[in-house]
This record gives sequence, structure tokens and C-alpha cells, in this order.
Amino acid sequence: MVAAPHTPFRPDGSLALDVIPQQVKLLVRNGVRGAFICGTTGEGASLSTPERRAVAEAWRAATPASLALIVHVGHLSAAESRGLARHAAEIEADAIATVAPSFFRPSRAVDLAGWCADVAGAAPELPFYYYHMPAMTGVTISAAAFLAEAGPRIPNLAGIKFTHEDLMDYATAAQVADRRYEILFGRDEILLAGLALGATGAVGSTYNFAAPLYHRIMRAFAAGKLAAARKEQERSMEFVQIMNRYGGLPANKAMMKLAGVDCGPVRAPLPRLDRDAEKKLCADLRRVGFSAYASKP
Repeated sequence: MVAAPHTPFRPDGSLALDVIPQQVKLLVRNGVRGAFICGTTGEGASLSTPERRAVAEAWRAATPASLALIVHVGHLSAAESRGLARHAAEIEADAIATVAPSFFRPSRAVDLAGWCADVAGAAPELPFYYYHMPAMTGVTISAAAFLAEAGPRIPNLAGIKFTHEDLMDYATAAQVADRRYEILFGRDEILLAGLALGATGAVGSTYNFAAPLYHRIMRAFAAGKLAAARKEQERSMEFVQIMNRYGGLPANKAMMKLAGVDCGPVRAPLPRLDRDAEKKLCADLRRVGFSAYASKP
């Protein structure tokens, strides 16, 4: 289980790096095995390059050996992305990842593989993951097609962070190169489906504050107790639906407070939840018993 942590901000929008050790402690205490920083949940696209370097350095300083550190280095500029990759290697991150460019978008797997090879080559000593998220990037090249093109071109290719609902593509990608690559499942609310298709690792935003619930899903599935696993997954679906009604990521970040870590507001253009909306969010979460299965402060 790999969490996608939030980047903590102060009320004025500046970085609150002093919160990161609290985030690390929460993840370690809840048995999370890795942190995927500066991605979607981490609002990486809303950070400047110096800010992203500062966030990565703060995570590296606070992270024990038991918690793998994966740095998302994706950027619309290949040069900036290469620089972030080199920086991740310099601070001894455990791996890097990049999302597809989303303004001038590659339309062919060969072009996407070439882009990723350029980024991965800047830190050849680190495992590299392609971050597949068509809903945000608009790049719909299948994960399986990407792996077929990228495998021969990227020596340090470790796999894919797969955040998509196309389960057939997920299963097909896992079969490429005799299952050589790790396909990390990226949809928390349907984790059980990923497990059924062979997922051995997952990356998610709600693992930050509800890791115990997902551990129960994984344990129940591994023990063959599918009814129990489905029941726990339904709880995840229930609070994710509530979270999405309040804007998704802004609500997701606000829910960190319930786990005892205040990561502050989101950055524009995401809308901040006002105090009244936060109260209503908490009331709706109480109604479904969220506190009974989420991380405790």
C-alpha cells in the first residue's frame, strides 16, 4: 500500500513543510509502505519547480527506510521533468514517476514511450513508473501498448501507476513481458477489483487517512473471505461518494484533519471548502460511521 500524500499549505498558500513529519508518522503507524509525492493528490501541477524540490527534500529528511519514497517528476516541460528526476536521484529517492504531458498530448504509444524514456534517462539509477491517468491528462493510449513500446527503450522501467477504470487494460498490461512490470492499482474505491485481477500493490489518496480499512480489504481477499472484502470495499465507496460530492480533492484534504493532521487548504484553481461545508462534510461522514474504520488521531 502506497499513499499519495497531500502537500501541506498554510492559509496563505505557502508551503507548510513542518507538517510533513506528522504525515510520515501517520503513514508508518498505519502500515503504509510508500509515499508517492507531488502527484495529483499532492497538487504537484500547482507547485513551482523550487517548491517541488523543497517538498521532496522535506519528505526525504523525514522518511525512514521502512517507507519507500516515490517522487512524481512529471511536467509539461521535458527539461523541467529531467531536472526534477535528477534531483530525486540526488536526494536518494527510491523511485520516480511521470504523468503524460497534457497540453501537447502524445497520440501514439511510440511518442509517449519516447517522452518517458527522456525523463527516465535523467535518473537511470532509479526505478521509473509511468503514471497512467487518462481522466486528468486526456492521454488515452492503453497501458499495455505503452509497455510494449517502452519496455525495450527504458532500462529502468519498473511499471505503471494505473489510475483508470479500464480493468481489461489493467489485466492486459499486467501480462506484458510475462508480468515483469509492477502495475500499481490507483483507484481506491475499486481496489478489490484490482486485487481480483492480480494487483500486488496500490497507490491511493484515501490511504492517507483510511489505511486500516484497506488493510482489511487486502487481508480478507488474501484469506478468500470475499463477502468480508466486499463489505469493507462498500464502506470505501460510501465515503468516496461523499468526498466527491464535496469537490473531491478539497474534501479529501479536509478529511486529513479527522486523522489528526491538518494539511491546510488546497491551491487555486481548486475551490477551498468553507467552514460550513467542512461541517456538513463531517456530519455526512459521521452518518456513515467513517470514524469507526478510518485512521485514528
